[in-house]
Amino acid sequence: MMGAAMPASWSESLERDGYCVIPDVLPSSVLAALEADLESDFIQTPLGDGDFYGYRTKRFGSLLRRSEHAARLVMEPTVLGIANSILSGACERIQLNVAQAIEIHPGEIEQFPHCDHDMWSGAKGEHEYLVNVIWPLSRFTKFNGATRIYPGTHRIQITSLEQLGEPVVAECDPGSAICFLGSTVHGAGANLSHDVRRAIVIGYSLGWLKPYENPWLAYPPEIAKTFGPELAGLAGYAQHRPNLGNFEGQCPSILLKDSVPAYPRATDALRPDQQEAVHEFARSRRAVA
Repeated sequence: MMGAAMPASWSESLERDGYCVIPDVLPSSVLAALEADLESDFIQTPLGDGDFYGYRTKRFGSLLRRSEHAARLVMEPTVLGIANSILSGACERIQLNVAQAIEIHPGEIEQFPHCDHDMWSGAKGEHEYLVNVIWPLSRFTKFNGATRIYPGTHRIQITSLEQLGEPVVAECDPGSAICFLGSTVHGAGANLSHDVRRAIVIGYSLGWLKPYENPWLAYPPEIAKTFGPELAGLAGYAQHRPNLGNFEGQCPSILLKDSVPAYPRATDALRPDQQEAVHEFARSRRAVA
């Protein structure tokens, strides 16, 4: 049965090896429908500009407003459960870090091996910052640019490419989910074939980080109003206690309501331990006032 994989066992593989490839998570028809919706975007998006993004690679985001099928990937229970199990120890809630389509054209060279958590300059090693999931739209092979992953690199500090061993080439079909940690070294392979290689990247990060994709520009309120509450929360319309990401002292989900107050009432959004400490302090001061 599709999506029947147990998040706990895959989370263990992910923590042990830094990656896992889960077969048959979604029907290939879902990926085909998403690709069909994005066909015009793939055609119109220009090739990239830069040695990292690639001069023979196309990228575009904001997938949740481009196709209704994108939500199936973001909200898939197995991968969402994995992301929560890996990240929730270091945050109150996780967030959508990116929803991006990638098309690698013939002639593209191998991408620079890298760790995605290097987007953030905080200290590394105490916890993970990010879980990424690649959903192939094309069959991934070693000839068309399948992602190359370096197992175990999430447990060591890599200061030189010479430290890297042989990568695992994540060959798989549409419907599979390639999961890897933000601390795992990886990169797209060279496309030596005659066809484009397409994929979707869905990333989940700690809820208190600045995400890769600006969610409020990608999904302004008039778009986010069409999302369910959990999806809207992942896409930026939720506070992370204490008080992070608020709008006028309120949860930004207030902007998704039919009527938004002209002057919202600033309301505490604290963790239970903070709320108790603040309450006791305020109570003692009021007693002597």
